[in-house]
Amino acid sequence: MAGHSKWANIQHRKGRQDEKRGRVFSRISKEITVAAKMGGGDPSFNPRLRMAVDKGKSVNMPADNVERAIKKGTGELEGVDYVEIRYEGYGIAGAAVIVDCLTDNKTRTVAEVRHAFNKHGGNMGTDGCVAFMFDHIGQFLFAPGTDEDALMEAALEAGAEDVATNDDGSIEVISSFADYLSVKEALEKAGFKAEMSEVTMRPQNEITLTGDDAIKMQKLLDAIEDLDDVQDVYTSALIEE
Repeated sequence: MAGHSKWANIQHRKGRQDEKRGRVFSRISKEITVAAKMGGGDPSFNPRLRMAVDKGKSVNMPADNVERAIKKGTGELEGVDYVEIRYEGYGIAGAAVIVDCLTDNKTRTVAEVRHAFNKHGGNMGTDGCVAFMFDHIGQFLFAPGTDEDALMEAALEAGAEDVATNDDGSIEVISSFADYLSVKEALEKAGFKAEMSEVTMRPQNEITLTGDDAIKMQKLLDAIEDLDDVQDVYTSALIEE
């Protein structure tokens, strides 16, 4: 597995989420509302809603916020009508970038995303220009010191596709997108709770950026992530501190 520190990266991400907790809650609320609108308000029969609610719980989102977001989706409370839209482009040194948004105004959103790309040395591309470079997967990261043999046995029995130990001692479990929830539930039942678990777009090949390129790329990603309509940002850039 790659030699860079997955563990350090996830701790860095958690720290950034804590700094932006209000924004994180807002984004998860949007996702919950859209999921409830598309598949109903019962997480037991709506996998997308169940994932969104789990995401909220992982960042200690208040239960009232979750319930309110579900009711907006089911029409019990008045809410905004969001649409999903994806933008793709390139960052520093040609690193691929995918930007997933939920918006009530496509014209505003595309203008803001394009401006962020252009201002920070990147450029937006056409639909599909980089998405083929990523795999849609379920990803779980376990802390260094986790019993590797026991985790591997539980993960493979649960239907995971791959288990690998990183150089920093953390253990990564990969599942298909479709099996994410069943693998998550099986691992938790077996006593393994991931420090981070998510459905994500994983780059097939990463580009390592250091020095000025790393700083510029981080500024580009920060500018995109700070936009109100942006839900998730994926990149093939591996930024070394």
